[in-house]
Amino acid sequence: MRSFWSVLSMAVAAILPATSQAACCYFSAKNTDILQPAQKVFITWDPVEKVETFTVQPKFEGNALDFGMVIPTPSQPKLSEMPRDFFKHLAIYTIMKRRESPHSQLLPIEVENRLGAMKAMNALARDRAEGSSAAPEKKPTVIVLETGVVGSLDYKIIEATKADDLFQWLKDNKYSYSGDEATLQHYIQKKWLFTVMKIDTMQMKRNKDGTFDGEVTPTRFQFKSEKLVYPLKITQISVREKTEALFYVQAPFKVDLPGDMTYQYTWIPMLQGAIGCSGGIPGRGQEWLTAIQPQTQQLLQRAGQLNFRFVPGQRPLANNKGHIPTTMEWARKLTKDDVAVLAGKAPYSENVPNVDEGFSKADLKDPQRAEAIYKVIRARLAKAQKERPFGYLVRHAPADDVKNLQQLAGHLTESLFITKFRKIFARDEMNDDLAIVPARYNGAEDNSEYEEMLPSSPP
Repeated sequence: MRSFWSVLSMAVAAILPATSQAACCYFSAKNTDILQPAQKVFITWDPVEKVETFTVQPKFEGNALDFGMVIPTPSQPKLSEMPRDFFKHLAIYTIMKRRESPHSQLLPIEVENRLGAMKAMNALARDRAEGSSAAPEKKPTVIVLETGVVGSLDYKIIEATKADDLFQWLKDNKYSYSGDEATLQHYIQKKWLFTVMKIDTMQMKRNKDGTFDGEVTPTRFQFKSEKLVYPLKITQISVREKTEALFYVQAPFKVDLPGDMTYQYTWIPMLQGAIGCSGGIPGRGQEWLTAIQPQTQQLLQRAGQLNFRFVPGQRPLANNKGHIPTTMEWARKLTKDDVAVLAGKAPYSENVPNVDEGFSKADLKDPQRAEAIYKVIRARLAKAQKERPFGYLVRHAPADDVKNLQQLAGHLTESLFITKFRKIFARDEMNDDLAIVPARYNGAEDNSEYEEMLPSSPP
């Protein structure tokens, strides 16, 4: 993702256009073009202790011999190294499940069609990421509070009270900052601190043209904060028109973005599309529709005023201002079994019974034996339908990827809610930092979950 981080290129070289998948914003060298088209972040929020933790993993491309990042936080952070494939593991863990029922490859087609009625009722919908020097008798305005190494990164945590002095500090320390001082002043006025990190490109892959590309080890920042906030404004420096952000937020409650950034403009129509489906709406979706029913018309009218058009099976499009509604991609309050998946003590996916087990097409050559086999298969199908009338919850991932989920252990917590959502921010939506709020609409609290594809309502 890229809202916390600002990448600063060192004066030793210019950096070419880049992509990033970290919560950061580039500070580029003068006359160079550093962009961040996408970003992702994992945030954990403790509202009792007022502690926020976020993990980011930057990806860089360029020809600088070394360069760095600056990350603003409300208070002094504690830095820790995280597993290199942390975000890959999160993606595997949050793969959407779908409903599947047993299916025979051996029954005659006309029989299979009759028994397929249940499958038709349960059709699946679409799935909806140094030190500053100061005058001897003058109190310094840029102070280095801490220096250290995390993973392969050297870092300094600095405090600044004047934007122009911080600007000069960056220059004196061979950072060429192309942004404006107003952005720095935004964080200085809020008394936030800045973590500056240097990147060693020698650890990255070198391309044939001499440029470097690669990802650094994910880094976790833990700090005190009065509210759950995502430093979005600093991202604006390195964005021409828009940036795509994928959030994973772990908190005691489901979360959303405030005001017109809410994902309810897409979530409510998705749930409405599943009304009347066989088995009902999963994940307490019907409860949420009932709770918000008195306000549904108002919400959808507002979506219409914003020119947010929901089309089933399609990613939302931009309105006439270039704004795109937020989409929720996964949400669940973690249970003991959910966390046990990480240790391999609970299954990653349910298994659909193989009703043809023990038989082959060769066994059907004898008509009498074939009829006996069909009888067994029909009985197995009937048993599965009775036990699981709406099918089995299934998802697929390579065995090694499932095994590697153990690297998430200790980071995902039982009884906490994980909300995964995606927002494409237009540049004019990044004028301030982003508040992340409890998921509710006009007082109605949204506890609905979304871990399986929603079924289609009947025509």
